[in-house]
Amino acid sequence: MRLIPLLLLGVPLLSALSGQKWVATWTASVHGPYPSGNASAQPNLRFAFPAPETGAHDQTFRLMVQPDLWGKRVRLHFSNAFGNRPVAFDGVFAGLHGSGGALAHGTNRAVRFAGKPAVTIPPGGSVWSDAVDLSFVTNAALLTGRKLAVSFHVPGESGRMSWHAKALTTSYLSAPGAGAKGDSEDESAFPYTTTSWYFLDAVDVMAAANTRVVVAFGDSITDGTASTLNGDDRWPNALSRRLHAAYGNRVSVVNAGIGGNQVLGPAEYTAERPFFGGPSAGQRLERDVIGISGISSVIWLEGINDFGANATAEAIQAGMREIVARLRKAVPGVRVIGATVVSALGATGAHGSEAEDKKRRALNDFIRGGGAFDGVADFDKATLDPATGHLRPEFVPDSTTGGAGDKLHPNRAGYLAMAGAIDLKLLLE
Repeated sequence: MRLIPLLLLGVPLLSALSGQKWVATWTASVHGPYPSGNASAQPNLRFAFPAPETGAHDQTFRLMVQPDLWGKRVRLHFSNAFGNRPVAFDGVFAGLHGSGGALAHGTNRAVRFAGKPAVTIPPGGSVWSDAVDLSFVTNAALLTGRKLAVSFHVPGESGRMSWHAKALTTSYLSAPGAGAKGDSEDESAFPYTTTSWYFLDAVDVMAAANTRVVVAFGDSITDGTASTLNGDDRWPNALSRRLHAAYGNRVSVVNAGIGGNQVLGPAEYTAERPFFGGPSAGQRLERDVIGISGISSVIWLEGINDFGANATAEAIQAGMREIVARLRKAVPGVRVIGATVVSALGATGAHGSEAEDKKRRALNDFIRGGGAFDGVADFDKATLDPATGHLRPEFVPDSTTGGAGDKLHPNRAGYLAMAGAIDLKLLLE
């Protein structure tokens, strides 16, 4: 859970009583210890992390994240959920990304934890930073689409690194043994790149109390597989742009997708025996959805990976009902939108059979008419070629690195079509 009393964070209680609250502006679900997971377009990391079991060593991370809402005051959440030893962070900074690994001049701000410049997180633990004042945010509208650069140093060895593999965003790493470099605004100390995020799993912004937070919950199709590297064109990104065009800064959209995730499986998940798709939806619900600050709506797209593990449509339906009930109990008034599963007929790999497609269509019938959800995002209808039962051919070629595509993950064009199929009134009115 990410809910911590405001007074413990050094935030005056008056903020909560004067028409403002903390809301999530960016999230990335940590799903396991590096390197277990499904990264996309990942550079070779053997020089940055020579031994995965020891993780980072006296080096600095500079992670690039895109806030959905900008504001003058933010806080950062760090996780050691899958660590095997306490992990320490110092030299933590937040600034405006410039170009490459460099920051916009004069924007880097020191981050503290309970007033101190360093923090140690025990295995399985997590922590919020104190509020960070971003005085450079004078006109939030002009920062739309810009990235926040979060830099932090790991002294000594980190041990197993809790991470989110499929960032589809380039971040920067110093060499092992390079020391604390987060205070520097230039890029000279960051020779290595990665397309993943490590330890950092949420950023909150202080925003108007009526701000609504929409959580995209799902698997690799929500995580953005086959979308453009650094293009920010996953379907949640495209949905965000539609919502902001219609409702301005009244809404924030955050992504809780994990490549390979399932509704039901694996039955047991441990850091010692990780599953590449992370803990099941039910196992991670409290941390990755219920714990998100200001949550008001959830769009849930999942099920195709369960079919790949031979689950029945009926079992997935039962799992969905149980998880939705838990979500509604924990967050009274939350709107839960069910998303229909797109076709994988003819896909390469574990999916693509006629038998699986029959189960997929049965699950979609349940999502559309089973009464479990407050509304439906009909992604299947938006992407299906009715003549073949496959994804529409223009949605198949891969947008990340090029190539023919896998007939399972929509590309940029497909994600735009999916986002365009959502009735915005289901989320905000």
